[in-house]
Amino acid sequence: MQTEKDEMRRQRGYEIAQTSKIEHDNDGWKVPSQSGNGQYTVIIEPLRSSCTCPDCTTRQVKCKHIFAVEHIMTSETDSLGNVKVTHTIRQTYAQEWSSYDQASINQKTAFMKLIKDLTDTVENPEYTFGRPTLPQSDMVYATLMKVYTTFSLRRFMSDMETAREKGYIASKPCYASVGHFMQKPEITPLLSNLVTLTSLPLKDVETAFAVDSTGFGTSNFQRWFSVKHGKEISTKKFIKCHFMCGTKTNVVTSVKITTETGADSPQMPELVQKTGENFDMKEVTADKAYSGRANMEIVNDFGGMPYIPYRSNATGLSRGSPIWKKMYHYFQLNNVQFMEHYHRRSNAETTVHMIKSKFGSFVRSTSWTAQVNELLAKVICHNICVIVQEMHELGIIPQFDNKFIKQEGDE
Repeated sequence: MQTEKDEMRRQRGYEIAQTSKIEHDNDGWKVPSQSGNGQYTVIIEPLRSSCTCPDCTTRQVKCKHIFAVEHIMTSETDSLGNVKVTHTIRQTYAQEWSSYDQASINQKTAFMKLIKDLTDTVENPEYTFGRPTLPQSDMVYATLMKVYTTFSLRRFMSDMETAREKGYIASKPCYASVGHFMQKPEITPLLSNLVTLTSLPLKDVETAFAVDSTGFGTSNFQRWFSVKHGKEISTKKFIKCHFMCGTKTNVVTSVKITTETGADSPQMPELVQKTGENFDMKEVTADKAYSGRANMEIVNDFGGMPYIPYRSNATGLSRGSPIWKKMYHYFQLNNVQFMEHYHRRSNAETTVHMIKSKFGSFVRSTSWTAQVNELLAKVICHNICVIVQEMHELGIIPQFDNKFIKQEGDE
């Protein structure tokens, strides 16, 4: 049975095979070092393969460079029993630069129009008494526009004036009122609903999903006394975003916000539940942090295959979970095929990069409620940008309709 270190070497070998140029000459296969210091020679033999790297020569183990070569090799046996080894060319995908350019050039114009269509689905509370307030739909529009521009409350007011002139909002709000609006706890479920709503235009495109989490920095500090270091330590707090995304377009289908101490695995059932209610879920990938029977069972309940690697101490005992036993044997006996599905999980990291590179890796708000609402707004803005991209690449026509979303409390 393979150990956890063997599994790590296999995964790193897959990364080398996918990202590096591996060549073959009379001495063997030339595999570049991941540290950038030269290359190593790998010799593939039927009984025992070898590599010139320290991991193989010193520890006498199967290193990541051997795994990398095996990933790009195909062995065939002819009628005489002779083994023929061929080199598989790594498949690459060309970027549709014309569509990408058009989507990027027209992104802001399309974004302002799409969030108008989105906020039209927001119900405005009836006026009862007191000073009249701006429509809630306009305030949500301002919140999303503020997060999209990454400007301060004062500096994004010129964009709101443009939105008013185009008829996207009834009147331009005061910059202070936008900040106060983001601190309201009642808009948190509204923004969560909009995350789901903005993913639905791609429900016919996405069938494979990935689960992951990432942290966003805050301006709040925390202090504690470290017994180990014998002094008081001060660090910034961060807020944690747990999400599920499609592996083709990187659209976020469900999200949950917790504190920095929020564990990853317990959040997965809720993420799968919300996504499975609207999408045809065929497979879900996640790393070992999510390895558990409950997580695999919830994916299986929605008709999907859970590609979650097993820990080194895991066994094939089902304990009332047939899907655990089924995937365990698949993981052990068909590991190469399993890992091909599993490595779609890297799209979750791409999704994180897309959000943070466009809208920042931190939140400006100081209160907890405002931080949660700001982070949800980042995810909504990301989904809108994904839709703009797919409008040019796939020719989709997005329509937002709340009737397709199961509301909380519905049976």
